[in-house]
Amino acid sequence: MRVFVTGGTGFIGAAVVRDLLAAGHTVTALARSASSADRLHAAGAEPVAGDLADTETIRDAAARADAVIHTAFDNGKALLFPLRSRVERRALRAVGAVFAGTDRPLIAAGGFAPVIATGPLFVETDAASPKAGPAGRNVERTIMRLAGDGVNASIVRLPVVHGDGDHFTMPRFIALARKNGRSAYLGDGANRLPAVHNVDAARVFRLAAERAVAGSRYHAVAEEGVPARDIAEVIGHRLGVPTVSLSAREARRHFGLYTGYATGDGPASSTITRDVLGWMPQGPGLLEDLDRAEYFAG
Repeated sequence: MRVFVTGGTGFIGAAVVRDLLAAGHTVTALARSASSADRLHAAGAEPVAGDLADTETIRDAAARADAVIHTAFDNGKALLFPLRSRVERRALRAVGAVFAGTDRPLIAAGGFAPVIATGPLFVETDAASPKAGPAGRNVERTIMRLAGDGVNASIVRLPVVHGDGDHFTMPRFIALARKNGRSAYLGDGANRLPAVHNVDAARVFRLAAERAVAGSRYHAVAEEGVPARDIAEVIGHRLGVPTVSLSAREARRHFGLYTGYATGDGPASSTITRDVLGWMPQGPGLLEDLDRAEYFAG
């Protein structure tokens, strides 16, 4: 297949590009800068100059592709999330306009924030809330609407993703522990974070594109739930700072904008995804991966 990837130089998207190429697919990918284009060239992909706001570019690239995998989203300043979410929705609708009535798959990265669990674990059959997710973002709602309109669209829900090049959840927890002089967890630290290595997550996107079924929800979850206390202890040990239990008020002061990530309990299953896609994660677990010098350099 010829696959067009958005976010192809990002933490997850770059792994998707590598996995697609290794599986024999041809890859084109959106490049916002000359340096991004150079990285894509070096990886063996064809860069397409532009960004998510360039809907004409998105449509043209989609028209020349057999599949689109969307992993791009700017997780910068929270105040800009509503604007970025609108840009993302327009880009996905642009692909949908090209793919409607065909069997060409659109696979997008989502998360668990808007999902309503019906049991002790998030499962693939759980639907997203009709309300918007954090700061107005609910990519899953957009994808499911496209699927309802005749687009072969599916969502890959991502938990905590870790691995080389990670700049997201774990590095933020590490930075807060450095800043506050202690690594922390809420209460007894039994709340759980589902997790996956980025290389394993990338394979879910490829398999979802290869075996596309419209309206599918996939879980790129290797570990159903890693206790927050275990994560905090690895960080504390590596930084040489105490690991402490915090009250809810103290946790809000310590984690700030990331309190929800650090204190939420959201274990998730990937049983259906493994069965349907034949996916079996092979990368290291979160605690093993986190306990490396690379995460604490700088």
